[in-house]
Amino acid sequence: MIENRLIIIDTTLRDGEQSAGVAFSHKEKMTIAKKLDGLGVDIIEAGIPVMGKSEQKVIYEMLSANLQADILTWNRMCIKDIEATLVTGATHAHISVPVSDIQIRHKLRTTRTELITAYKKVLEFARSHELEVSIGAEDASRADEAFLAHIYTIAISYGVKRIRYADTLSVLDPFSAYERIQQLTKRLASHFNITPSVLSQTLGIDFHGHNDFGLGTANALGAFKAGARIISCSVNGLGERAGNTPLEEIVVALSHMEGSVTSIDMKKIMEVSKLVELYSGRTLQVSKPIVGDMVFSHEAGIHVDGLMKDRRNYTFLDPAILGREHLMVMGKHSGKLRENRFLN
Repeated sequence: MIENRLIIIDTTLRDGEQSAGVAFSHKEKMTIAKKLDGLGVDIIEAGIPVMGKSEQKVIYEMLSANLQADILTWNRMCIKDIEATLVTGATHAHISVPVSDIQIRHKLRTTRTELITAYKKVLEFARSHELEVSIGAEDASRADEAFLAHIYTIAISYGVKRIRYADTLSVLDPFSAYERIQQLTKRLASHFNITPSVLSQTLGIDFHGHNDFGLGTANALGAFKAGARIISCSVNGLGERAGNTPLEEIVVALSHMEGSVTSIDMKKIMEVSKLVELYSGRTLQVSKPIVGDMVFSHEAGIHVDGLMKDRRNYTFLDPAILGREHLMVMGKHSGKLRENRFLN
């Protein structure tokens, strides 16, 4: 295993489509799935089979399309959800388990003990049908940490090799994200009497963040630095409320800041971003990091002069890696030097 290898789970077709007012057609979902595959996404979270036959049909079609990416279904902690996944022919199923006391008591209206009983039944059912299961702890960032670890250790005892830490309500900041993942890794390693480094060879930790405070990318960075080598994200950050960790931001940021290795073809990011923007109807700000129309534009004379002397003066992220270019704009702040260069 490459230590800095970043695995991308794209949830544009699941959490992304849960954005208010967003509903992809069958054809649009297939087109997005194929583009995500061409982009180099490792795992495509394709949808929620229990929603009905149309969702099951498009997931079945994705599975039949010979994509390189693994196709993952999303399921509640219910046997009927797993039965719906089996209808699609999927072999990879993600099961979401509410773990905070507030959700256990006030959403599920149950107790921790009753939840664990139901949880084990669903795990047994899924594993008995030879599904490759991943477990997601919903609202993990508001959960009791000992109970959270217990949920994960149960999953591991059933042969689960990937667990998700979901910051469902965007509670964390980059520092607490780092600390929570680090402490979780230590707690799990201690439970199995192994070192965190040995644990990382057999268990993948997936961080799923939201962007309510504009920290989706920063929190994912913190989680990655603490050992979460799998990041759940979406194109353009499309998702519930303020959205999810944007795929384009976390991939480029980790590549530049941490030297992470990824299968993503960065020169295809813009194409996929524009496609999702079109299909979702969610227009991007021109200043949207990485993919905004104006993020490599320059008007200030000092900056333009510096760029023209040597691009490194005002470039850390080279737009060329995205297949883009710097854009020089003449305006109020251009200054005499810049105006002369435009006009001469």
